Amino acid sequence: MTRAVVATAFGGPEVLSVVDVEVGPPGPGEVAVDVRAAGVNPIDHKVYSGFMGSDPASLPMRLGFEAAGVVTAVGPDAVGPAGPVGVGDEVVVFRTTGAYADRLVVPAASVVPKPAALDWPAAAGLMLTGATAVHTLTATAVGAGDTVLVHGAAGGVGLVAVQLAVLRGARVVATASPGRHDALRALGAEPVAYGAGLEERVRALAPDGVDASLDLVGTDEAVDVSLALTKDRGRIATIAAFGRAGSAGIKALGGGPGADPGTAVRDAARLELVDLVNAGRLVVTVAATYPLAEAAAAHAALREGHAAGKIALVP
Repeated sequence: MTRAVVATAFGGPEVLSVVDVEVGPPGPGEVAVDVRAAGVNPIDHKVYSGFMGSDPASLPMRLGFEAAGVVTAVGPDAVGPAGPVGVGDEVVVFRTTGAYADRLVVPAASVVPKPAALDWPAAAGLMLTGATAVHTLTATAVGAGDTVLVHGAAGGVGLVAVQLAVLRGARVVATASPGRHDALRALGAEPVAYGAGLEERVRALAPDGVDASLDLVGTDEAVDVSLALTKDRGRIATIAAFGRAGSAGIKALGGGPGADPGTAVRDAARLELVDLVNAGRLVVTVAATYPLAEAAAAHAALREGHAAGKIALVP
């Protein structure tokens, strides 16, 4: 048996509870992982809020798409993207389902080596935001010499996207509240405050507009300013404004309605992200950690939208 967080109904954090579930031994191509931390992401709330469907047959619903932990057992032919997986290996698990738990049995194909430089909460928060950031930059072809506008740059995806864009040789203009500006400057971005007058503030930095825009917040402001400033609409991507993407002619990415999931790009990004962290070229910021039993409190904090980095659950 293991503890796991489930949503017993569709709604807000109040529908979350911790239950005991059975976990069997790993089968062929599978591994068992003792979870040391699980990443908390906005998509976790969306799947039980009803935003992505409300079929009662899906309840109770286990939550969590990423985790980090130690391999405790392996089945035959347990080979991951980095090679054979063995007992005692410290790993990051992505993608999976039901990651909010003490123990998981997952396909070996879902685990990659944990970067030694990261503690457990940071390792658990690396992959979903990191793979999403890679997908947005790949879809908008951000490269050397580009000026890219990143909306929501102080969030989990934004902090990684800023770093990766800088590594690609791009100039990054990053929107965030003023209290987050120093942190963004330290990552190589040029921060601007969101809110009334955003377009003018960005134009002051980039009079000729920007080459690409990443909407990581889904607000009308982010979409409107991106449309006004980006030379080619095909180089605007959103991971949240799915309702406007089609009519605006911009790219919708991720798990929303009509969005490109980018599965191959995101899967391929995993080892790249591990290598960048190990090389000291990418950092993961953890805003807060919560015990597994306080998943509802973690989600309440997530919904406030003010976390400067990732939130993690620690069993």
